[in-house]
Amino acid sequence: MGAVYYTLFDTKLGRCGIAWGEDGINAVSFAEADDNLTIKRLRRRAPDASKAAPPAEFEIVINKIQALLSGDKISFDEAALDMSGIAEFDTDVLALTREIKAGDTKTYGDLARALGDVSLSRRVGQALGRNPFPIIVPCHRVLSADGMMTGFSAPGGVALKEKLLKIEGALAPTLFD
Repeated sequence: MGAVYYTLFDTKLGRCGIAWGEDGINAVSFAEADDNLTIKRLRRRAPDASKAAPPAEFEIVINKIQALLSGDKISFDEAALDMSGIAEFDTDVLALTREIKAGDTKTYGDLARALGDVSLSRRVGQALGRNPFPIIVPCHRVLSADGMMTGFSAPGGVALKEKLLKIEGALAPTLFD
């Protein structure tokens, strides 16, 4: 892997972060309690990342993340992801998850069936828990078999998952939203 860079950017949900290199996006982070924690999360996958202004191709992705978090239906199909160091099973799970469009949801079992074995549901959930590209690979769109929101490892946990699904129109807002 060559040089890796990162930047932080403002969204409706706080300051998020993105890391990139010559092979594509290396990591994405939702807003943490402060910028240092967001950078620390990015550096889990990109330990030597240096702060830099993003090149145009990554600025486009940042703009799309901001738009999606503002309620626009956005696709990240063209965003190149650096999958180096990610296990083959996880890569397969991330590829299937990436196909779930804004406003839609699937279950862990749906993804496991698509992989050929419904008994892989727990492994699917574990793979999504390691997703280094949240929002671009929309793991928040994957629910338990009963439709419950479980196991969201991003900052804010299940409450953030619910908020994202409401922003995208996959869940109806409640009286208190």
